[in-house]
Amino acid sequence: MNNISSLLLLLLLLGSGCISKSPSYDPVRNYVDDEKNLVTQFILAEDSSVIELKQGHFTINESLILDNKRNVVIKGQGVDKTILSFKNQTQGAEGILIKNCENIILKNFTIEDASGDNIKSSNTEGIIFNNIKSGWTGRVNEENGAYAIYPVLSKNVIIEKCEAFGASDAGIYVGQSENVIIRDNKTYWNVAGIESENSSNVEIYNNDSYNNSGGILIFDLPGLTRYGNNITAHHNNIYENNLSNFAPKGNIVGMVPTGTGLMVLATKDVDIYENTIRNNKTIGATIVSYELIAGLETGSSNNNNLSELSTRTVNNNYKLDKNYDPFPGKIYLHNNFFSNDYYIPALDNLFGKLFLLKFGFDRPFIYWDGIIKENSLNDQGMLSQEYSICIDESVSSVNLDLGNDMENMIINPKEFICNE
Repeated sequence: MNNISSLLLLLLLLGSGCISKSPSYDPVRNYVDDEKNLVTQFILAEDSSVIELKQGHFTINESLILDNKRNVVIKGQGVDKTILSFKNQTQGAEGILIKNCENIILKNFTIEDASGDNIKSSNTEGIIFNNIKSGWTGRVNEENGAYAIYPVLSKNVIIEKCEAFGASDAGIYVGQSENVIIRDNKTYWNVAGIESENSSNVEIYNNDSYNNSGGILIFDLPGLTRYGNNITAHHNNIYENNLSNFAPKGNIVGMVPTGTGLMVLATKDVDIYENTIRNNKTIGATIVSYELIAGLETGSSNNNNLSELSTRTVNNNYKLDKNYDPFPGKIYLHNNFFSNDYYIPALDNLFGKLFLLKFGFDRPFIYWDGIIKENSLNDQGMLSQEYSICIDESVSSVNLDLGNDMENMIINPKEFICNE
């Protein structure tokens, strides 16, 4: 690299501390107190009943809990007409908590400012979130709740035509669940727009995920009750996810680089196709192992020393989960549309700086950490079927070879060739 290019890069890196002001949502509200009536409706709801939420802006100081009910509809008058605010919550962590239920429908209302998660369902079979607006008012910051819409340990989940914003982890987060559809939603101003974690039989499609730190995440984490597989993400519009990552320190989602379109972490059987992935400054799509995450956990996520990217020093706690496989496999990316009008990646994270130094203004769109399981290559030196990564795209990709400090980094590696 010549001296002029080196100087330009140095100036860019020195200027990387300039972070744009976080967005703010400040709607006009005229609150009234209907808390006693609302709490009573949830407590006394009978099977096969409707909880009718009136029109108006309502303040509530404690969680609304529906426990061990069947065939209940919770219905507002519209997202701009029925607004539930937990801004001054003093009891409970969730705004609405659905647990141990069957066949629940929530629709047509807005929920704001719970101290923890706005809406959470747990151990529920059959739940639909339809036309729900869920988020946090005021300036986006790490003190916001983790999840706007959060089904966990649930089955037969549909999240559709919803809007999620301001979450310090994920706007829509499906955890340890089975048979999930996430469609026709809008997610913005979150750390992660949409996240599928340790879930199986998940279809994510026709969503707009924009102005988050990361657009769509498909994760498998250790130490949980189940592992994820059989996930499709298609026909989503994933763009301008360049919001500076504001996750609380120590959260794993805090390691997602600002400017990430789509990330697959240690998950199996993932099919990603016909998405539009554009103008995400740092990464279009990336596939990583938990070995990388564990290695980065040993240092500070704000450490600007590029040598810290080595994964030789690994946090071994995840290895206590003998059933957990930290390596992704059977990943198929095809027929997606990638574009990026930004010459410079987001520079508030280690990867943005690294990619600018390594690739300059001509960066690949698809990244693989290149960390492989021992004995996972076949006789031809290709990844075995269990750990295969097939990329059939018209844009450039890279094996970063992070396990070896990038010594054998390869653009458009042979490992990505799709076998018949």
